[in-house]
Amino acid sequence: MPGFEFFGDEERKELNDVLESGILMRYGFDAARKGHWKAVELEKEICSTFGCNYAQLTSSGTSALTTVMGALGIGYGDEVIMPSFTFVASFEAVLSVGAIPVLVDVDETLTLNPDAVRAAITPQTKCIMPVHMCGSMADLDALKEICAEYKLLLLEDACQSIGGMYKGKALGTIGDAGTFSFDFVKTITCGEGGVVMTNSKDVYIKCDGYTDHGHDHLGVDRGADLHPFIGYNFRISELHAAVGLAQIRKLDQFLAIQKKNYTQLKNMLAEIPEISFRVIPEGGEDSCTFISWFLPTEAITKAVVAELKSQGILAGNFYWFDNNWHYIRKWDHLKNSTTLNSLNPLQRGALLKLQTTDFSASDAIMGRCISTAISLGWTEEQIKDKGEKMVAAIQKILSEYAVIAA
Repeated sequence: MPGFEFFGDEERKELNDVLESGILMRYGFDAARKGHWKAVELEKEICSTFGCNYAQLTSSGTSALTTVMGALGIGYGDEVIMPSFTFVASFEAVLSVGAIPVLVDVDETLTLNPDAVRAAITPQTKCIMPVHMCGSMADLDALKEICAEYKLLLLEDACQSIGGMYKGKALGTIGDAGTFSFDFVKTITCGEGGVVMTNSKDVYIKCDGYTDHGHDHLGVDRGADLHPFIGYNFRISELHAAVGLAQIRKLDQFLAIQKKNYTQLKNMLAEIPEISFRVIPEGGEDSCTFISWFLPTEAITKAVVAELKSQGILAGNFYWFDNNWHYIRKWDHLKNSTTLNSLNPLQRGALLKLQTTDFSASDAIMGRCISTAISLGWTEEQIKDKGEKMVAAIQKILSEYAVIAA
């Protein structure tokens, strides 16, 4: 990751098709666009590549989540269970439809702990939303079992795990619906963009209208469309779709390179007995965008982070525990219910309760975790150099702590 590392003639060709026609909007202007329908083509490619019946492109991964929640009927007062480790967009989308984000602990998959999910269910729970962080997945069989027992929706936020698989199915295609992000740093990028994937025709039709002001797209032109419900403007442009169309055709290449580079670096880290790695659920296949690894204690992990920084090799290594975007510990704006517009009373009350919610189980995991991003552009020599420097820094800190312990 990310796909922008491999921009080339393919992206330029698709973009030039759009520029030469002058039609940047995905709908209408049929005669002028010279047969180019990049968004439509990309949606078809998504369906065939990932194995879903329907795909609806959006302007971002966040708008994809918002769109599909609307299509699934998630709204005022509904509770959506999600992990304490995610990107802020996950809870932003829940709040945008009037629903309540219920954050629960993660386990060493770095995703939803099924026991924590079960304990959080109330009569208001409508949906379980696993977020497949950093390339790998939740225990989807366990979550599907809970959803079936309580008659809940399963919505996969797979925005960070394009190309990951679970028991032969692509992440994002296993629940009632799933989403990808195609932003600038994702495995496939459109620059900005996202998609809803589903096997439900009804959900797809609703997503199609919701992203385009409620248009039913059944008229002979936009002016003849009806509006069965209120929608919003979450459309992707033809320019963004053109970039994604070139990128998706390179996905197998991206994934092969990621796996090779991931394996080489992971094998070097695995030589350190004190390091362990995130749990991949049985039947799961990591997309290999990150290596996520654990050290024995939070103190040792923080010391390693400081050592990597002092040696100038911290870049590409993420300590989520102190990160402002991805872990609840630093989400003061969420816990203080700080918004520009007023939230509904149920939302506000639920967010303020987060100030006193115990996330010590997640802290015990995230405080020991570092994730190393995998570059598509690394040479074998660069990986060897990076790995040797990381290993030396880690061993230095481990030796210092061993002396202290002695």
